[in-house]
Amino acid sequence: MSTTVDLNSDLGEGFGRWSLGDDDAMLDLVTSANVACGFHAGDPSILRRVCDRAAERGVAIGAQVSYRDLAGFGRRSIDVPPEELANEVLYQLGALDGLARVAGSRVSYVKPHGALYNDAASSEQTAAAVVEAVALYDPTLPVLGLAGSVLLARAEARGLVAVPEAFADRAYTSEGLLVSRREPGAVLHDVEEVAARCVQLATQGVVAGVDGSTVEVRASSICVHGDTPGAVEMARAVKQALHDAGVELRRFTDDDPSTRA
Repeated sequence: MSTTVDLNSDLGEGFGRWSLGDDDAMLDLVTSANVACGFHAGDPSILRRVCDRAAERGVAIGAQVSYRDLAGFGRRSIDVPPEELANEVLYQLGALDGLARVAGSRVSYVKPHGALYNDAASSEQTAAAVVEAVALYDPTLPVLGLAGSVLLARAEARGLVAVPEAFADRAYTSEGLLVSRREPGAVLHDVEEVAARCVQLATQGVVAGVDGSTVEVRASSICVHGDTPGAVEMARAVKQALHDAGVELRRFTDDDPSTRA
């Protein structure tokens, strides 16, 4: 396994007077920020502020596109015709890229959020719609998705850069999929356990499945969710554990000069 890895987090997920997570603190810890695009969370002022501060810190800005589901935080599957879904992804990409460019940066990758992430991981039709939107907008943009997913396979087939991702604080099935949030134990909260899992992911490419099995997960980026309680403490512990293990944190976009933020 490589001795470098990207560390990403979902940011910009407040809305109006409601805040969610500590974006500023997380931006001091991660190398890539998956920034909401207004469909599951985020408003223009919040998103501009996150883009400004990510640019100041040299953190890569990714468009975290989702179903149009503010009430459900993008965690509900919605039956959207493929052409309409592609257009909605395009809309979100363009909006966030505009704010990122004003900040002196740009959107440098795309990652689906929530239910769209899970659906695109297993559905050919959903994955194709997301990939179509990215290819139309900018075919140099990498797609960040679940390692071994249909989404990444479709992105590669379309000639896009497919970047495999693992999750620090989510439980895995023996098939390498994420345990549904409806199931107990789907989200991990033990800081030391999560930090140790991340070192194992980065150095060995494996993670323990919820059934005790060893699951192969070869990932270039690790996600620590920014909206869970204790997220900053967890991200700080993960970063320190990776450093202690000799793993360098680096934006995956730096691997290809054409996609640098």
